[in-house]
Amino acid sequence: MSHPTGGPALRRSAGTGTVVGNLTAALTALFGSVAVAIVALITFRDELRARLRRTWPAGVPVLTEAAEMIAAYLHGERELGRLDAAADVDTLAFTLIGAGHMLFADRQAAPPDAEAVRRTVTSVVAGSLTPQP
Repeated sequence: MSHPTGGPALRRSAGTGTVVGNLTAALTALFGSVAVAIVALITFRDELRARLRRTWPAGVPVLTEAAEMIAAYLHGERELGRLDAAADVDTLAFTLIGAGHMLFADRQAAPPDAEAVRRTVTSVVAGSLTPQP
């Protein structure tokens, strides 16, 4: 399944640019996409949620897939030493998805700017980043 965060491309970006920059771009692409607009539709359709639960028991598919892609990227960054070896990358990924969703949830207002997304990403991952030369 092709995903707006560009899963394979995101994973390949491990070790390049900055962790915060890569995550900021991925969250902006994900939550700026039409795919995530589907979340609101799923939220208000009981029968659709019930059908999804039979085949996808945890979360909303597009967001769960995005969290898995971000976790894979973070695993790569941890392997490269850009994240602390003890970093819980799965929890970081789900936290980033939740925080990103809250930032972009207001469909009436303009989407957050890149600096707002960067501040949120930095807040979530700052404690797990390792000093870089």
